[in-house]
Amino acid sequence: MAIGSMMHTFTVQLADVDRGVYEDFSVRAARHPSETDAYMVTRLLAYCLEHEEGIEFGGGVSTTDEPAVLVRDLTGKITAWIEVGAPDAARLHYGNKLADRTAVYTHRDPAKLLSNWEGKTIYNSKSIRLRSFEPSFISEAVTALERRNTLSLSVTEGQMYFELNDTSLSSPLHEHQLP
Repeated sequence: MAIGSMMHTFTVQLADVDRGVYEDFSVRAARHPSETDAYMVTRLLAYCLEHEEGIEFGGGVSTTDEPAVLVRDLTGKITAWIEVGAPDAARLHYGNKLADRTAVYTHRDPAKLLSNWEGKTIYNSKSIRLRSFEPSFISEAVTALERRNTLSLSVTEGQMYFELNDTSLSSPLHEHQLP
């Protein structure tokens, strides 16, 4: 018998001063057995930091034609393609051609990602935003993760303040330019 996904619920207070987004919302995230906690926390952060009307989690590991997080307009067209982790160049190429904007959020070493993509064909690569966090930030956030979570996330001047279940952390949002 296969092990099913573990559901995590988050009650989120978001204050993204940099984008002018102030929202309180609840979100459920399924963590597939093959998905690490670090990946799931990064996926949740991508969801929050890109939050807008029409945002949703992608179909998961079994869906190859959707990213980890996406935004659809009222017609169902994908307007934002948001990858998490270390997507390959072909996925970025496909997503950036399909959507109006593309972003990648990673819990991995961004220098290694950039070197992996160097010399590969990625449509309009300069328009893709790669964001990372301080190296210890995600691993510290994972220790506070529970099945039911309360999250407060504030962003101002590129600095992120994060409180998950009474554990307070902060990290700058590092932006990297694709080759």
